[in-house]
Amino acid sequence: MVKYLLKRVGYIIVSLFFIITITFALMKLAPGGPFTSERKTSPAIEQQMMDAYGLNDPIYKQYFDYLINAATFDFGPSFKYEGQLVTDIIKRSLPYSLVLGLEAIFLALAFGVLFGVIAAFYHNKSGDYSVMVVAILGISVPSFVLATILQYIFSIQLSLLPIARFDSFAHTILPAVALATTPLAFIARLMRSSMLEVMNADFIKTAKSKGLSGAVVIYKHALRNAILPVVSYMGPLVAGILTGSFIIEKIFAIPGLGNEFVVSITNRDYTVIMGTTVFYSVLLLVSILIVDFIYGLVDPRIKLSGKGARS
Repeated sequence: MVKYLLKRVGYIIVSLFFIITITFALMKLAPGGPFTSERKTSPAIEQQMMDAYGLNDPIYKQYFDYLINAATFDFGPSFKYEGQLVTDIIKRSLPYSLVLGLEAIFLALAFGVLFGVIAAFYHNKSGDYSVMVVAILGISVPSFVLATILQYIFSIQLSLLPIARFDSFAHTILPAVALATTPLAFIARLMRSSMLEVMNADFIKTAKSKGLSGAVVIYKHALRNAILPVVSYMGPLVAGILTGSFIIEKIFAIPGLGNEFVVSITNRDYTVIMGTTVFYSVLLLVSILIVDFIYGLVDPRIKLSGKGARS
């Protein structure tokens, strides 16, 4: 277990090294500069600002300085927000994204698993068809389209929920639903297929032959085995929630990390772009590692070996 953990941490470090290197290179290759704006800045002032932020140093020195600072999560100052560090921006915006992301993950897992079980239990019946229609729509409709539809129906027409901002729990409902719908639909289909396969297994037939009720067979015997593919999907689920939050936070005017990332691109705020990219990468890589451990806990037959393989 310790060897496996050390190896995975090593993989994370190597992955982050390449992510930082590629992000740094893309920022340097991007046209324009961090101080390019519609308002003309005199060459002398622009030169002073470039010197102040070390942007006139040789590329290799900028790269190694940033690499060393990133290792300690020091992403430097923002180019656009005077007197603010990138870490301060992350700390300020992360709670909003964290609440929204956790709520969306809960909705996707809870309702996705429930709908998948219902579809499998009522296979080739109205319950199955209804769930699959909802799942197909959830996968087909982009989250940003669904977000505007939800705003129009529940905020403008019915006046039931706030249309934007993030001041109370009510403000989180619409963006969380918009963010969770696509992964929810995917989980429902995944759970349905897995449940149908498990329900035809010999141990399920044995449980039924003992006279156990359908609910006991499903929740005590079938669900634990059928949910394994869903656990494996949690890594991509976290990635989808993280990347999907960029546009959702912008639509609902949520001051979260995704919104800050979009704004930083518009502002050419390179340090914020690189800092949020590295931070998102750390969250994603760590979440995948946690999913691997959860997978082993859910199914005791799966052991995490020092060779880094599931067996």
